[in-house]
Amino acid sequence: MSTARPRTARPDEAFDLRKKVLRLETLYDVGRSLPAARDEVALLEDVLGRAVAVLDAARGFAALFETEREAGRVAAVGFAPVPEVLAVGGDPFVLDLCRARAPLARPSESVLGRAAGSAAGVPFALGERVLGVLVVTDREARGGRAAPFDEDDRRFLGSLAGLLSPALEGIRRLEALAADLDRLREENRALKGTLAIDDVLIGDSAEMRRVREMVARAAASRVNVLVTGESGTGKELVAKLLHAASPRRDGPFLALNCAAVPEALLEAELFGIERGVATGVEARVGKFELASGGTIFLDEIADAPLAIQAKLLRVLQEREIERVGGRHRIPVDVRVVSASNADLPAEIRGGRFREDLFYRLRVVEIRLPALRDRREDIPRLAAHFLARIAGRDGKAPTILGRDAVKALLDYPFPGNVRELENLLEGAVALSGGRTLASADLQFGAARSEGLSAGSSDLRAVEQAHIRRILASVQGNKSRAAKILGVSRRTLYRKRV
Repeated sequence: MSTARPRTARPDEAFDLRKKVLRLETLYDVGRSLPAARDEVALLEDVLGRAVAVLDAARGFAALFETEREAGRVAAVGFAPVPEVLAVGGDPFVLDLCRARAPLARPSESVLGRAAGSAAGVPFALGERVLGVLVVTDREARGGRAAPFDEDDRRFLGSLAGLLSPALEGIRRLEALAADLDRLREENRALKGTLAIDDVLIGDSAEMRRVREMVARAAASRVNVLVTGESGTGKELVAKLLHAASPRRDGPFLALNCAAVPEALLEAELFGIERGVATGVEARVGKFELASGGTIFLDEIADAPLAIQAKLLRVLQEREIERVGGRHRIPVDVRVVSASNADLPAEIRGGRFREDLFYRLRVVEIRLPALRDRREDIPRLAAHFLARIAGRDGKAPTILGRDAVKALLDYPFPGNVRELENLLEGAVALSGGRTLASADLQFGAARSEGLSAGSSDLRAVEQAHIRRILASVQGNKSRAAKILGVSRRTLYRKRV
């Protein structure tokens, strides 16, 4: 009686078995990683890399579409150059995949304008909507010959698509919900009439943590606060926070830009005017009276004339005001928050600002850092602004591509946070898609002048920005000052 020996698997059978196990393990790993995925582009790049490796492909690419008419971002392995965006109809094989709504494999094909010995691909579809595609080409030779992609390969790609399609849709819904949440928070703060310091002063840098701590401490006191920093860093926002978080929150908050009011009218704006001072002049209550019981914010305080500075000093000392043409002193209970982007000690040395007023205003000084000095906060700030823009416009949230994030981090932002917000608002308006690329960002003079974040002369960045604005308005300094958000006096002080 003979005993049958177990059959030894042939080498090709053993290889096929290992290949099937590898594909099952890959699908298992992808399925486990999906619940933690929050970035659709990063997820697609990861899956593309796995597909290229498992299917022995030489090249591959994946694209996400905004809609059937709008182009989407592209990730690629082995293709060069790669288009930054790709529309559904931007490639014949991609178009066939979208029409078939199923995996396809072909022995020869032209993909992204490049001849391929073999190609396979799959669309990511949810219902009637195609979210994107994944394509691999040119299977590498094994055993001396290159076999085309087969039915097993199509099934593997179909399984990937079955896992990824709902995950991609889930990420997009989470992004939309996050935008809605930010919008609701904004509306809630508006309804309550208060601002949360941590929600408004955005950033995790050491500089912004210090600013938030100082704002919280100063808000609880009655002392006058001087807010300093470059244009666009958010000085008025800090003033509003100081009021909203203070015991005076139920009182009025009034703001006055000292550079925006002609010198002849500034005194009346601040302290009021009595009827009959001049022909046709009616009585008017000034900002200090109107702000009694609350806070007055004096922006661009360095641009107040010396005569006004003397009267401000008397108000701060005596807590009383006199209207223009008036004979009676009127008591006021006002907290003063002032701001300046000028170097006030230098203004004092130049005889343009009173030293005694400076110390009355600067009981506490909160200095806001330039955006280039807290570069690590830029991605979070950008996400906040994009969510706010989406909520305001009632659209799906826009996200930043990796090249756009890098471009933002490399730019010195002479206009600081205000410039970042305006830059993103313009990019969203012009791009039309859900992902912003670096090409969508219309940078200002600092980029065109060839200056980078590593420039040793940051003053040159600011001056290049001012020169560009002046050139755009044919040298009209009044218009340039308005565009830059500074006074003519501040513009002259820059000595451009």
